Amino acid sequence: MQSLRDLVAEELSQPVDRRVSAMAEAIAAKYDKASRAVLFYGSCLREKQLDGLMLDFYLIVSSYREAYGRGWLAFANRLIPPNVFYFEHEGLAAKYAVLSEADFHRLNGPETRSVSVWARFAQPSRLVWAKDDMARAKAIAAISRAAPTLLSAAGSLDGEPPLDWWWRAFALTYSAELRAERKGRSGSIVDIDPDRYDHFSRPAVAAIPRGSSNAGGWTGRRLEGKCLSVARLAKASTTFDGGADYIAWKINRHAGTDIELKPWQRRFPLLAAISLLPRLLRSGAVR
Repeated sequence: MQSLRDLVAEELSQPVDRRVSAMAEAIAAKYDKASRAVLFYGSCLREKQLDGLMLDFYLIVSSYREAYGRGWLAFANRLIPPNVFYFEHEGLAAKYAVLSEADFHRLNGPETRSVSVWARFAQPSRLVWAKDDMARAKAIAAISRAAPTLLSAAGSLDGEPPLDWWWRAFALTYSAELRAERKGRSGSIVDIDPDRYDHFSRPAVAAIPRGSSNAGGWTGRRLEGKCLSVARLAKASTTFDGGADYIAWKINRHAGTDIELKPWQRRFPLLAAISLLPRLLRSGAVR
């Protein structure tokens, strides 16, 4: 049986579209010496489609001060990680989240109750740019923590098939964030590539530290996660160009709604999100 770390390293090294690599390099170049790694993940990776969609990246930096200097952005990224920014390159649009190497390692592990990072990196991703071999090794080590954290947090059930464990674990994480997704969307993550999750199951379970359990506490996770989602949305309204339009596009795409923004909502994306939230919760478009 391959180790989980070897499986993660192998998956991260798989090739991507040239335009994805070019965008990753351009994102890294914006932060010069602070850039350590750029990871590609999300629906565009799963569905192998780029045009007309928003690509998802994580930029890993050495430190927030080196990335931004002194000031608001460094403080905000440290206080409520990550910061999220909009980016365009070669006709493609993307958003990228910024984390320090230290935060990326911590947020992939069981020491954090927030599901945001380990739930995403328990899924497939690609390391499309790395500063050097040390940066690559640190990214692999951090991501190798994600799947054991996810499965441990969900807890095992007697006789439960491995794919059902993954399916249930992702459903729990979706319930712990504000999500513009149709019911059952979390299960499609597994259904789109069941062989991958079946292949990762034994190594991921074997990598859970013996005697440790991160299971339980999902009521607290849900409350904390939804509050964090609102806080991150508020913060993103100061960094994300076209934030209100992106929010509406994402909700319409994933929840099957037909939201059209008014001019004032585009000018004030945070107020737009607050004004839309009660309607979206009532309709079930956001959970």
